[in-house]
Parts: sequence; structure tokens; C-alpha cells
Amino acid sequence: MSELFRFRLSRRPFTSAALALVMNAALGQFVAQAAPILDVTLDRATISRVPEGTKTLVVGSPIIADVTLIKGSNAMVVTGKGFGETNLIALDGEGNPLLEEMIRVAPPNTVLVVQRGMDRESYSCTPQCMPSVQLGDGPQFANASGQITARNSLETPAAAPQGH
Repeated sequence: MSELFRFRLSRRPFTSAALALVMNAALGQFVAQAAPILDVTLDRATISRVPEGTKTLVVGSPIIADVTLIKGSNAMVVTGKGFGETNLIALDGEGNPLLEEMIRVAPPNTVLVVQRGMDRESYSCTPQCMPSVQLGDGPQFANASGQITARNSLETPAAAPQGH
């Protein structure tokens, strides 16, 4: 009987330690989720502050966001490239981390998405709804992007003729 009693006593500290580890892990996840989040709209740029002494910016996934340090200031330009979240790390000249935050890229709230089975179409509604190519749209994207490229080439001034 005394062995059973000792087993229960020795098991109790283990249970408390395990519970403490689980609570610590849960608290750690909560703190990680509470990290600052910079919200950016897809295909738009925003300016944000960085800590004094920032020399290098590292973005976890460049297909989600692009970051550029503005020289001579404590600011950066963040451009939304794709939907999702990625992390950003600001480093000083010696490679020491000064800041780590999350960047969340979301679609503009003026886009109406129409889903028909697997086909998707996007419309920009500012204030009238007109077709607009967005990430995730169906095969019409290739056709629309070709039209955009052709239109942009028409707007580029032709090279001036060289005089003799």
C-alpha cells in the first residue's frame, strides 16, 4: 500500500510540470499571435516606420509582399504582391534583429468576386462595377493581361525619328 501511495505522490509533480509546459506553450502561441500585424492591400503600396538604425529588411515570402527601405529615413515601402501573411525582419548594420512583425495582404474591399463553380471573375466597383483582373481569376487572366500590355505599349511615346 505504501508503494501505491508513493507512486501517486511521485506522479503528481510530473502532472503539474506537464500542465505547466502545456500552459507555457499555449501562452507562447498567444504571445506570438499578438505580434504586430501590418495590413496591406493587394497591388498597393504603403509607408511604414522601422526602428532607428535599420540597415536591412528581410521578408519571408516575397511573393506575398515586397519591402524597400527608404534611405536616409526610418521608413519602408511595403507593396502587397499576393494574398496571405508573411513575416518581416528589420536588422541593424551588424545583423542584429531590431523588429519582427507580420505583414497581411488582403484584396481591396472594392472588389466584387463572382464564383461560378471553378470559374472566378473579379469586378472593381469604384463606384461602378467593371471587370478587373485579380489573383485567382480564371483563364481570362491571360487574355486580359495581354490586352493591358498592348494598351500600355500604345501609351508609350514612339522614339523620335533621327534627323540626318
